[in-house]
Amino acid sequence: MLVEDLLGDLGCAIIGPVCSATEAEAAARAAVFDFALLDVNLDGETSFAAADVLRERRIPFAFVTGYGEQGVRPDLRDVPVLSKPIDPRRLAQVIESSRGD
Repeated sequence: MLVEDLLGDLGCAIIGPVCSATEAEAAARAAVFDFALLDVNLDGETSFAAADVLRERRIPFAFVTGYGEQGVRPDLRDVPVLSKPIDPRRLAQVIESSRGD
């Protein structure tokens, strides 16, 4: 199942996807949303600059990666990490937690 399908099943409105680190950072700066799901690797670049913007804006987010927590920059390791393939129950848990449910 595609991530977009999983998010739709959870009642999320989807902005994106974005395919580059530059697009991710621009979306993080300009878009209005309650939660973001960032793939660590975006076409050979990381999404860490977008993560920094989201943190500054106080928008909750999680990472998706096939590299585990070791693939996340050390100062961002407090952010939830979803391993690929994404477990739908874990995704729901992370989103619900970000909402304070």
